Amino acid sequence: MDTETDSGTATGGWHLTHDLDDFLTRAGAFLRSRPALHTVPLTVTETLRTRGRCVYGDGAPEFGVLEREGEVRATFFRTPPHWLNLTALTPEDAGALAARLAALGRQLPGVNAECDTAAAFAEAWQRRTGATATLRQRQRLYRLGTLTAPGPVPPGGPRVAVEADREQLRHWHDEFSEAVGLGTVRDSAEWADARIDSGGIIFWETPDGTPAAMAGTSPQVAGQVRVAPVYTPPHLRGRGYAGAATTEVSRAALVAGAEEVLLFTDLSNPTSNGLYQRIGYRPVADFEVYDFASESDG
Repeated sequence: MDTETDSGTATGGWHLTHDLDDFLTRAGAFLRSRPALHTVPLTVTETLRTRGRCVYGDGAPEFGVLEREGEVRATFFRTPPHWLNLTALTPEDAGALAARLAALGRQLPGVNAECDTAAAFAEAWQRRTGATATLRQRQRLYRLGTLTAPGPVPPGGPRVAVEADREQLRHWHDEFSEAVGLGTVRDSAEWADARIDSGGIIFWETPDGTPAAMAGTSPQVAGQVRVAPVYTPPHLRGRGYAGAATTEVSRAALVAGAEEVLLFTDLSNPTSNGLYQRIGYRPVADFEVYDFASESDG
């Protein structure tokens, strides 16, 4: 069924749909009301709208909207085979959603949300399904304040990636996906094409013209862009290339009119968290990613 509406209070008033237009009609204003906290659903739905519904995988994306008294209170989306992504929920509403999805027989690999919401949903899912919930990663969302170039600036300079860089981008996208441990969420060749089309990747090049690092931004939606990915090959790290590339891509986003420039970091990496704060990024909120494993997975 493409669309399901649950109007009963026992299950939280969730409207479930596979129809992106239906979801955005219901939830678009809500997502845009807090563009920083909702950066992931805003950018993912924009990518689905512009690049096609199978851009993140072959499974049909699923969306949910929690509505009460004519107001949207929360949303979720999932692009199989990837994690469920939630906006902020009360523990009661997280439990209601877990009950609803479990009753429908949904198989979830995990959840990604602000800390309290992620923990509440993970606990409810574990209780409802018997799955084991394991904390995979703690993330911090940052917003750019005053942009400050970290010193000293490494030799070389910035350059926007073009069509001739397609294979380099594809290769580095695969390496980045493997390094962060979250799996390839998008075909690397398609991703490279999209970023080249939008001018959304900046290289930092050494003086001889060799790319040493890359930093990119998502398309601007609701006045916000998110910096991702930032990648330096292992043998070139520790020389300031990532900081220089991130500074340049952040500056480009501001010049293009972005009202908010955002990025996520892995809280287990003090180097990147320190770097982004030196550039001018300030904490907004913390998020957690949980993996779910059933007995059959073992």
